[in-house]
Amino acid sequence: MKIFDFELDNRKFAFLLIFSALGLLLYQFNFSKIVGVGENAAFTGFQFIGPIGGAMLGPVYGAVSVLAVEVSNFFILGKELTILNFVRLFPMVLAAIYFGSKKREIAYIPLICMLLFWMHPNGAASWYYALYWLIPLAATFYKQNLFVRSLGTTFTAHAIGSTAFLYAFNLPAEVWIALIPVVAMERLAFASGITISYYAINSVLSAFASKVNLSFLNIEKKYSLIRV
Repeated sequence: MKIFDFELDNRKFAFLLIFSALGLLLYQFNFSKIVGVGENAAFTGFQFIGPIGGAMLGPVYGAVSVLAVEVSNFFILGKELTILNFVRLFPMVLAAIYFGSKKREIAYIPLICMLLFWMHPNGAASWYYALYWLIPLAATFYKQNLFVRSLGTTFTAHAIGSTAFLYAFNLPAEVWIALIPVVAMERLAFASGITISYYAINSVLSAFASKVNLSFLNIEKKYSLIRV
Protein backbone atom coordinates (compact mmCIF):
# COMPACT_ATOMS: atom_id res chain seq x y z
CA MET A 1 0.00 0.00 0.00
CA LYS A 2 1.36 3.34 -0.96
CA ILE A 3 0.88 5.74 1.95
CA PHE A 4 3.40 8.49 1.23
CA ASP A 5 4.75 9.99 -1.99
CA PHE A 6 8.53 9.83 -1.92
CA GLU A 7 9.07 11.59 -5.23
CA LEU A 8 11.32 14.65 -4.87
CA ASP A 9 12.54 16.82 -7.73
CA ASN A 10 14.70 19.93 -7.68
CA ARG A 11 11.71 22.26 -7.59
CA LYS A 12 10.18 20.55 -4.58
CA PHE A 13 13.56 20.54 -2.85
CA ALA A 14 13.93 24.28 -3.51
CA PHE A 15 10.48 24.94 -2.04
CA LEU A 16 11.37 22.77 0.95
CA LEU A 17 14.40 24.98 1.59
CA ILE A 18 12.38 28.20 1.21
CA PHE A 19 9.59 26.91 3.45
CA SER A 20 12.12 25.76 6.05
CA ALA A 21 13.81 29.17 5.99
CA LEU A 22 10.43 30.83 6.64
CA GLY A 23 9.79 28.42 9.48
CA LEU A 24 13.20 29.15 10.97
CA LEU A 25 12.47 32.86 10.85
CA LEU A 26 9.16 32.42 12.66
CA TYR A 27 10.90 30.22 15.22
CA GLN A 28 12.62 33.32 16.56
CA PHE A 29 9.34 34.89 17.73
CA ASN A 30 7.95 33.56 21.01
CA PHE A 31 4.21 33.14 21.35
CA SER A 32 3.72 31.79 24.88
CA LYS A 33 5.76 30.16 27.63
CA ILE A 34 5.75 26.43 28.28
CA VAL A 35 4.68 26.04 31.88
CA GLY A 36 6.71 23.91 34.26
CA VAL A 37 9.81 23.17 32.14
CA GLY A 38 12.03 26.23 32.55
CA GLU A 39 11.87 29.99 32.20
CA ASN A 40 13.29 30.09 28.67
CA ALA A 41 11.01 27.42 27.18
CA ALA A 42 8.38 28.89 24.88
CA PHE A 43 6.08 28.11 21.99
CA THR A 44 6.97 30.13 18.92
CA GLY A 45 5.51 31.39 15.66
CA PHE A 46 6.75 28.18 14.07
CA GLN A 47 3.78 26.37 15.62
CA PHE A 48 1.53 28.29 13.21
CA ILE A 49 3.27 27.30 10.01
CA GLY A 50 5.37 24.18 10.59
CA PRO A 51 2.62 21.54 10.19
CA ILE A 52 1.24 22.83 6.89
CA GLY A 53 4.32 21.67 5.01
CA GLY A 54 2.90 18.19 5.49
CA ALA A 55 0.07 19.05 3.13
CA MET A 56 1.99 21.01 0.50
CA LEU A 57 5.10 18.83 0.34
CA GLY A 58 3.54 15.56 1.45
CA PRO A 59 3.75 14.08 4.95
CA VAL A 60 7.30 12.76 4.62
CA TYR A 61 8.91 15.90 3.23
CA GLY A 62 6.78 18.09 5.45
CA ALA A 63 8.23 16.19 8.40
CA VAL A 64 11.74 16.58 6.93
CA SER A 65 11.17 20.32 6.66
CA VAL A 66 10.09 20.58 10.29
CA LEU A 67 13.02 18.50 11.49
CA ALA A 68 15.42 20.64 9.41
CA VAL A 69 14.06 23.77 11.09
CA GLU A 70 14.27 22.25 14.57
CA VAL A 71 17.85 21.05 14.10
CA SER A 72 18.97 24.28 12.38
CA ASN A 73 17.53 26.39 15.19
CA PHE A 74 19.29 24.14 17.70
CA PHE A 75 22.71 24.79 16.17
CA ILE A 76 22.20 28.43 15.16
CA LEU A 77 21.30 29.40 18.72
CA GLY A 78 24.03 27.20 20.15
CA LYS A 79 21.63 25.37 22.43
CA GLU A 80 22.83 22.74 24.85
CA LEU A 81 21.85 19.13 24.24
CA THR A 82 19.42 18.89 27.14
CA ILE A 83 16.46 16.58 27.62
CA LEU A 84 14.09 19.49 26.95
CA ASN A 85 15.75 20.48 23.68
CA PHE A 86 15.88 16.89 22.47
CA VAL A 87 12.22 16.29 23.32
CA ARG A 88 11.16 19.44 21.48
CA LEU A 89 12.49 18.11 18.16
CA PHE A 90 9.60 15.73 17.60
CA PRO A 91 6.07 17.07 18.38
CA MET A 92 5.97 19.31 15.31
CA VAL A 93 7.39 16.55 13.10
CA LEU A 94 4.43 14.31 13.93
CA ALA A 95 2.06 17.28 13.63
CA ALA A 96 3.21 17.81 10.03
CA ILE A 97 2.58 14.14 9.26
CA TYR A 98 -0.90 14.38 10.81
CA PHE A 99 -1.78 17.53 8.84
CA GLY A 100 -0.64 16.05 5.54
CA SER A 101 -1.81 12.46 5.95
CA LYS A 102 -5.19 11.21 4.77
CA LYS A 103 -4.88 8.04 6.83
CA ARG A 104 -6.94 7.78 10.02
CA GLU A 105 -4.26 5.52 11.48
CA ILE A 106 -2.23 8.67 12.20
CA ALA A 107 -4.56 9.19 15.19
CA TYR A 108 -2.95 6.15 16.85
CA ILE A 109 -0.07 8.43 17.85
CA PRO A 110 -2.04 10.59 20.34
CA LEU A 111 -3.90 7.48 21.56
CA ILE A 112 -0.58 5.80 22.35
CA CYS A 113 0.46 8.99 24.14
CA MET A 114 -2.74 8.81 26.17
CA LEU A 115 -1.93 5.29 27.34
CA LEU A 116 1.66 6.25 28.18
CA PHE A 117 0.41 9.29 30.12
CA TRP A 118 -1.92 7.11 32.20
CA MET A 119 0.86 4.60 32.88
CA HIS A 120 2.85 7.27 34.73
CA PRO A 121 1.77 7.79 38.38
CA ASN A 122 1.42 11.55 37.98
CA GLY A 123 -0.43 11.09 34.71
CA ALA A 124 -2.80 8.58 36.28
CA ALA A 125 -3.58 11.11 39.03
CA SER A 126 -4.53 13.66 36.36
CA TRP A 127 -5.94 11.17 33.84
CA TYR A 128 -8.64 13.48 32.47
CA TYR A 129 -5.95 15.85 31.11
CA ALA A 130 -5.13 13.24 28.45
CA LEU A 131 -8.74 13.13 27.23
CA TYR A 132 -7.79 16.12 25.09
CA TRP A 133 -6.05 13.62 22.82
CA LEU A 134 -9.32 12.12 21.70
CA ILE A 135 -9.66 15.28 19.61
CA PRO A 136 -7.12 14.18 16.93
CA LEU A 137 -9.01 10.89 16.61
CA ALA A 138 -12.37 12.62 16.18
CA ALA A 139 -10.85 15.15 13.80
CA THR A 140 -9.78 12.44 11.35
CA PHE A 141 -13.46 12.01 10.46
CA TYR A 142 -13.84 15.71 9.62
CA LYS A 143 -10.55 16.60 7.97
CA GLN A 144 -12.39 18.29 5.12
CA ASN A 145 -12.94 21.11 7.63
CA LEU A 146 -9.66 23.01 7.79
CA PHE A 147 -10.09 24.29 11.34
CA VAL A 148 -10.94 20.81 12.66
CA ARG A 149 -7.93 19.42 10.80
CA SER A 150 -5.76 22.13 12.35
CA LEU A 151 -7.18 21.37 15.79
CA GLY A 152 -6.34 17.69 15.41
CA THR A 153 -2.86 18.67 14.26
CA THR A 154 -2.04 20.92 17.19
CA PHE A 155 -3.39 18.39 19.70
CA THR A 156 -1.22 15.71 18.12
CA ALA A 157 1.82 17.87 18.85
CA HIS A 158 0.42 18.53 22.30
CA ALA A 159 0.03 14.83 23.05
CA ILE A 160 3.62 14.02 22.12
CA GLY A 161 5.08 17.02 23.91
CA SER A 162 3.06 16.56 27.09
CA THR A 163 3.85 12.86 27.37
CA ALA A 164 7.54 13.46 26.78
CA PHE A 165 7.62 16.28 29.34
CA LEU A 166 5.82 14.10 31.89
CA TYR A 167 8.46 11.39 31.68
CA ALA A 168 11.40 13.75 31.29
CA PHE A 169 10.52 16.15 34.12
CA ASN A 170 8.12 14.13 36.30
CA LEU A 171 5.72 17.08 36.53
CA PRO A 172 3.22 16.59 39.38
CA ALA A 173 -0.47 15.98 38.81
CA GLU A 174 -1.33 19.42 40.18
CA VAL A 175 0.53 21.06 37.27
CA TRP A 176 -1.36 19.05 34.64
CA ILE A 177 -4.71 19.75 36.25
CA ALA A 178 -3.98 23.48 36.45
CA LEU A 179 -3.00 23.47 32.77
CA ILE A 180 -6.35 22.11 31.50
CA PRO A 181 -8.01 25.52 30.86
CA VAL A 182 -4.71 26.97 29.60
CA VAL A 183 -4.39 24.19 27.05
CA ALA A 184 -7.87 24.86 25.70
CA MET A 185 -7.13 28.52 24.96
CA GLU A 186 -3.60 27.83 23.75
CA ARG A 187 -4.58 25.09 21.29
CA LEU A 188 -7.54 27.06 19.93
CA ALA A 189 -5.06 29.86 19.21
CA PHE A 190 -2.66 27.46 17.48
CA ALA A 191 -5.44 25.87 15.43
CA SER A 192 -6.61 29.33 14.36
CA GLY A 193 -3.05 30.30 13.46
CA ILE A 194 -2.53 27.15 11.38
CA THR A 195 -5.83 27.75 9.58
CA ILE A 196 -4.99 31.37 8.77
CA SER A 197 -1.45 30.47 7.68
CA TYR A 198 -2.74 27.75 5.38
CA TYR A 199 -5.20 30.14 3.75
CA ALA A 200 -2.44 32.73 3.33
CA ILE A 201 0.13 30.37 1.78
CA ASN A 202 -2.44 28.68 -0.47
CA SER A 203 -3.55 32.12 -1.66
CA VAL A 204 0.02 33.19 -2.49
CA LEU A 205 0.82 29.91 -4.24
CA SER A 206 -2.44 29.99 -6.18
CA ALA A 207 -1.51 33.42 -7.51
CA PHE A 208 1.92 32.17 -8.58
CA ALA A 209 0.47 28.97 -10.05
CA SER A 210 -1.32 31.00 -12.72
CA LYS A 211 2.09 32.10 -14.03
CA VAL A 212 4.52 29.37 -12.92
CA ASN A 213 4.19 25.59 -12.97
CA LEU A 214 3.75 24.56 -9.34
CA SER A 215 2.29 21.13 -10.05
CA PHE A 216 4.95 19.58 -7.82
CA LEU A 217 3.12 21.07 -4.82
CA ASN A 218 -0.25 20.13 -3.39
CA ILE A 219 -2.07 23.45 -3.52
CA GLU A 220 -5.60 23.19 -2.12
CA LYS A 221 -7.23 25.99 -4.06
CA LYS A 222 -10.44 25.73 -2.07
CA TYR A 223 -8.44 27.30 0.76
CA SER A 224 -7.21 30.14 -1.42
CA LEU A 225 -8.63 33.64 -1.12
CA ILE A 226 -7.47 34.36 -4.68
CA ARG A 227 -9.56 32.96 -7.52
CA VAL A 228 -7.70 32.54 -10.81
